[in-house]
Amino acid sequence: MSSIVAIVGRPNVGKSTLFNRLVQRREAIVDSVSGVTRDRHYGKSEWNGKEFSVIDTGGYVVGSDDVFEGEIRKQVQLAIDEADIIVFVVDVEQGITPMDDEVAKILRQVKKPLFMAVNKVDNAMRDADAVEFYNLGLGDYYTISSINGSGTGELLDAVAEAIPEEEEEELNELPRFAVVGRPNAGKSSFINALIGEDRNIVTNIAGTTRDSIDTKYNRFGFEFNLVDTAGIRKKSKVKEDLEFYSVMRAVRAIEHCDIAILVVDATRDFEGQDEKIFWLAEKNRKGIIILVNKWDLVEKKTNTMRDFEAHIRKKIAPFTDVPIVFISVLTKQRIFKAIETAVEVFENRKRRIQTSKLNETMLEIMDQNPPPATKGKYIKIKYCMQLPTHTPQFAFFANLPQYIRDPYRRYLENQLRERYNFNGVPISIYFRQK
Repeated sequence: MSSIVAIVGRPNVGKSTLFNRLVQRREAIVDSVSGVTRDRHYGKSEWNGKEFSVIDTGGYVVGSDDVFEGEIRKQVQLAIDEADIIVFVVDVEQGITPMDDEVAKILRQVKKPLFMAVNKVDNAMRDADAVEFYNLGLGDYYTISSINGSGTGELLDAVAEAIPEEEEEELNELPRFAVVGRPNAGKSSFINALIGEDRNIVTNIAGTTRDSIDTKYNRFGFEFNLVDTAGIRKKSKVKEDLEFYSVMRAVRAIEHCDIAILVVDATRDFEGQDEKIFWLAEKNRKGIIILVNKWDLVEKKTNTMRDFEAHIRKKIAPFTDVPIVFISVLTKQRIFKAIETAVEVFENRKRRIQTSKLNETMLEIMDQNPPPATKGKYIKIKYCMQLPTHTPQFAFFANLPQYIRDPYRRYLENQLRERYNFNGVPISIYFRQK
């Protein structure tokens, strides 16, 4: 389980720059995955062998200078509730402002690891100026310059130190299926329909489920843990923190699950928030299944279902090999199909392909359609194997791996998907020097 680190502070102190530095440092090295990061506010990072997620709370406040102080206070409070570690960023050029005081007042109550980062310290003079931040009553601080990166190493050392050691996960633990989605899409109702009892109180006020709840499911020969993440509390009526909160909840649930069951409200289209949660699951390499709920409320024409499905696939491209099931929790239509499909995706995610079989199939495909030559050099892939990882990852060994481009990577992924069933599962492909 990776910890969540939230970056808080008033606008324009450099939270996003620090966030980008933390996230890209890892992505530049570890994740050579194609495609842009779809979401500026959430990323994964790694330091000293500890992996953690970073949330930039600033990205969720709309507008910048004219933001109400109340909004920022709310953001900070939400981050405190949801994150494991908090990094409070202040700006040495501006010194302590009334809003910094406000935020510090909230943070003084916090029992979680808290680190104050004094940003924009890029010379000795500013180093001396930073001393005034002792007045916030939060103890020691770290001087950093998130633009050029100085000081961020020491800050990260301290953050990594505060992250508990990973406990070895128990083997043969039940698979965890997290039910995620926007508020009021029908997540709790879906779980109740499956379990056949109203374990989770269902009302149509967005956000009555306060915390993620685990339920053991054991029926029809299937056994797994269902995680209900509905989680937005009633007081958050404001659009921004609703969104912030549901993303926070989804982050937690998705990181700790095997399969993400994304419930979408058919009456409200497949919106930005749904996409955000989808890419979160993809980024974390989880199995994914999309359930379009409330299908009984949609007016049907000849190809309504086909068109709706095509619309979703267009939005989630290039990763379109994902099962989409149309359900109605109210009438229990296709509820069982939904669970069957989730179990199939779980099996797909565990699929191992024998190296000899893989080479037999893939080498022939690559002979018929080799990577295009670059700069007059011919690229030859000689061997491939599936890596011994939790999720499907493949290494292809070539004479000039650095010249293989993304379109060819996608071509190989599609060939793998065509021949072996990886429906609903993100695949990683690496090219290595032979």
